[in-house]
Amino acid sequence: MEYVEPIRDLDQIRAIKQSLKQRSLRDYLLFTLGINTGLRVSHLLELRIKHIMNENGKPKEFLVISDNEQAIYLNKSAKQAIRKYIKEKTTLRLEEHVFLSNYNHQAITRQQAYRIIRRAATDVGIHGHIGTHTLRKTFGYHAFIQGVSLSLLEERFHHATPSETLHYIGVKQEEIGTPLIDVDL
Repeated sequence: MEYVEPIRDLDQIRAIKQSLKQRSLRDYLLFTLGINTGLRVSHLLELRIKHIMNENGKPKEFLVISDNEQAIYLNKSAKQAIRKYIKEKTTLRLEEHVFLSNYNHQAITRQQAYRIIRRAATDVGIHGHIGTHTLRKTFGYHAFIQGVSLSLLEERFHHATPSETLHYIGVKQEEIGTPLIDVDL
């Protein structure tokens, strides 16, 4: 398996979202949920409407996939993408897969998700190592850069060590810097 990178540049992320929004709200939602939740693509593709939407048609606050997984907060960007997607659909069944294929009533495949992500990246000029794990790694990278505890990311990704998590999310040593621990008693 080829090692893939996170998308570090926020302008590139915005460009991909804009491109996908114009092409397909389903694909836009896939990308947006991926980079804002850190879910594996296999879990994203298992999502059903009932996981992201309440009975009243509003996005949920938290995504709960199974009883043994921790609830995942749906932030403003994720909820906005869900609202756009829901608004476009004329009929929604709670048991229906979120990311339906255009050809049958099944969820899209991992291969199709890969093609969606690769094409979106290529469309905005990203030609590096991009794949389905890019979404998860992008989430982890930006969460870490914004100050989310490495131990929380390690737990989310089910990693054994902090160094495994840092390597996985593609954080370079120069990006870590010196920690500012200020206990001013």
